[in-house]
This record gives sequence, structure tokens and C-alpha cells, in this order.
Amino acid sequence: MRPSEHEQIQETEQQETAPPTPVEEPTVESLAAQLERERQRTDELHNRWARAAADYQNLKRRTEDERGEISKLATARVVLVVLPVLDDLDRAVRSLDARLAGLTWAQGIVQIYQKLSYMMEQLGVREIEAEGETFDPNLHEAVSRAPGEEGKIVAVVQRGFTIDGRVIRPSMVIVGDGAPAES
Repeated sequence: MRPSEHEQIQETEQQETAPPTPVEEPTVESLAAQLERERQRTDELHNRWARAAADYQNLKRRTEDERGEISKLATARVVLVVLPVLDDLDRAVRSLDARLAGLTWAQGIVQIYQKLSYMMEQLGVREIEAEGETFDPNLHEAVSRAPGEEGKIVAVVQRGFTIDGRVIRPSMVIVGDGAPAES
């Protein structure tokens, strides 16, 4: 059953004229406890914020590191594809007959070789020094042994290269076996 309009008005008037409910005055102890709870909450929120900020910085650094690593890997892949061409040009320039050296097309090949070598240098590609050095399995790949000082590289079959200190292709070398070298 619905109350009539008159009853609703009377009820509203009674509520309006009723004395207010007494509100307890907060005590010093209750205020101190509330303040302590709010301080703890503030500290917890601050700690969460600090952890989130640190997590973000770590993510940012890790992402930058991964991008750099991906870039290095992409560069290494391109260099590995171009190295056989550089090897061929190197052999062509070294075997260039003195009679042909003055010809325009031969000079063009030398210039192409120089430009390619410069480009590789700009990409951070460095040749591994090998001839006369002590054999290092981290840098060199022994393909044969020959008379010469034990453990020393007597000849380089194929040049090796690094990028930023990482070996992308080891030098293929001939290592001395300790027998006296032929004169």
C-alpha cells in the first residue's frame, strides 16, 4: 500500500524538525590514529610509485639495449653477405698486373675496393690481425699446418673480421708446426 501524499509530507516535516543527531567530537587519540593510517597509506602509495618509476626506467633501458643489439645483428648479417665481394675485390686488386694498373677500368676497380673497405670501416668492421701472431682459436680457424714457429700463424688463407670486438668471421690461417721454415 502506498502512503498518501499527506503522510509523506508529515514524515518529511518531522525529519526536518527533529533535533540533529549528535556528532561525536573526535578525540586526539582518534585523530592521531587516523593521521597514522593516512601516513602509512601515503608511504605505501609513494613506494608503489617509486617501484613503478624504477620499472619504467628499467624497461626503457632494456628496450634501448635490445634495439642496439638488433641493429648490431642486422649490420653483421649485411656485412657477412658483403664480405665475399670484398674478398674478391681484394684478390683482384692484389693480383692486378703492373701493365694494367694504369688503365681506367683497373683504377675504377681499385676505387670500388677502397670505397667498400671504407664503408665496412664506418660500420665498425675491423680486420683481425693474423700473420705472425700467436694462434688464438677465438679469432682464428686453423686450416693447415706448415713449417714455422710452433703456434705462430705463418700465412692467412682468408681474412677474418670483427664488429665492435665480436668475431663475425674468424681468420682462416696456416699455423706453424715447429719444423724449421724453408729458406
